[in-house]
Amino acid sequence: MLDSPFSRRSLIAGGGAVAIGVLAGCTRTNVTPGNPAGGGGADLMSRATQQGFLTCVVGNEPPYTKVETDGTVTGCEPDVLRAVCKKLGINEVKGIVSPYESMIPGLQANRWDVIAAGLFMKQSRCSQVAYSEPVIVSTESFLVPAGNPKNITTVASVLADPSLKIGVIPGGFEEGILKSAKVPDNQRVSTADGRSGYEALKAKRVDAFLLPTLSLKSLVTNDASVEITPQVPDAPKTGSGAGFRPADKAFVDQYNQALAEFKKTPEFDAILDKWGFDPEAARSATAAELCKNEG
Repeated sequence: MLDSPFSRRSLIAGGGAVAIGVLAGCTRTNVTPGNPAGGGGADLMSRATQQGFLTCVVGNEPPYTKVETDGTVTGCEPDVLRAVCKKLGINEVKGIVSPYESMIPGLQANRWDVIAAGLFMKQSRCSQVAYSEPVIVSTESFLVPAGNPKNITTVASVLADPSLKIGVIPGGFEEGILKSAKVPDNQRVSTADGRSGYEALKAKRVDAFLLPTLSLKSLVTNDASVEITPQVPDAPKTGSGAGFRPADKAFVDQYNQALAEFKKTPEFDAILDKWGFDPEAARSATAAELCKNEG
C-alpha cells in the first residue's frame, strides 16, 4: 500500500494543481488562473526574500516527496530544498501538488517557483528547466507478480515480447525510458499514479509496473503476491535536483553554491539516509551528466 494515505489522484481530483500545507508552517497557497503563485519576475532572490517564501510543486511520491495527513510536505527533495533555502535567507517553502506532466508547464506559466519532486533530468527537460546540481540519484525496477512469471527484468526483455503490457506514469521518467527504447505505444499502459499502477498489476491489466526502486518499496508493503525486481541494468542512471526557470539562472547559481556547502554537512547525509538515498551518489553526479539522458 502507499506509505501515505493520499494518492496523487485524490489530491488533483477535478483537474488543476492542489494547494497543500507549507513545509514549515500551516499557511496555504491558492493557485488560480491569473493569480500565479510564483509571480514571475527577473530577480527571484529579491522577490523570495522580500515575500519570505518560495512556492514549490511536488508529486506526493515517497520517498521523493510525501504529503502527511496534516498536509505537511516532506520527502527527500523538499527537505533538502527547505534546508538550502534557509541558508539563503528564505524561511518558508509553500507546497502545491501537481501531476508530473503539468510541472514544467506550470513552472513556465509562473504558477510556482521551483520543482522539487524527483523530476528526473533528461535532455528534453533540461532544455526547458534550469536544474540545480543533483540531490538524489536513483535506480529503476519493475513491480511484477510474485515469482516474476514472465521474467521481466530489463527493457530489452520488454522489447523481446510484444505481448507484454508495462504500466508507467504519464510524463514520468519511466515513460521516457520506454519511448527512448522504442517500446511500442500499445505496450505502454498509462497509470495515474503509483497506487494506480500497483492496482493495475494486481488486476492483471499490466504485466509489470516500472517505477524507481525506492518508490516501489514505499508503495508496496506486506504483499506476498508481488515482488520488486533488482534494479534494471539497461535503464539509464537517473537523478534530480531542484528545477527553476531558465530566466532564474542567477538564483540557481546562488542556490548551487549553498547546496554545495550543504552537501558537505552531516545534515545532508541525515536527510538522504532517512529517505533511503545514497549521499555519496548525489555528491559524485553532476547535472551536466544527468542532462545527457535521452528523452
